[in-house]
Amino acid sequence: QVQLVESGGGSVQAGGSLRLSCSASGRTFGFYAMGWFRQAPGKGREFVARIRWSDSNTDYANSVRGRFTISRDNAKNTVYLQMNSLKPEDTAVYYCAADPSGTHYYEYMGQGTQVTVSS
Repeated sequence: QVQLVESGGGSVQAGGSLRLSCSASGRTFGFYAMGWFRQAPGKGREFVARIRWSDSNTDYANSVRGRFTISRDNAKNTVYLQMNSLKPEDTAVYYCAADPSGTHYYEYMGQGTQVTVSS
């Protein structure tokens, strides 16, 4: 049974930084890619960032490119999202997700962690 557990959310003022972590368990080999999504109140879930496990190739939503950085630690089976220059519009529940086979279908998703940015 695969489990993804996010941590590191919290409240911060605009311009501040947070680092989210996502720890994967129940799997002894890497997923094809892992990603972060977010859902703001009253809005649908949106893509934030993605990292390919084999070569760390990354992709970002335009709204976060240049401010957020996704990275991974193979040994710890953990993916991170460093968020800098946070804006109030970044306020959302952030979810970690795993794409096992490279189809951009995220078969596994965590329970989410709240990020609140105040102005």
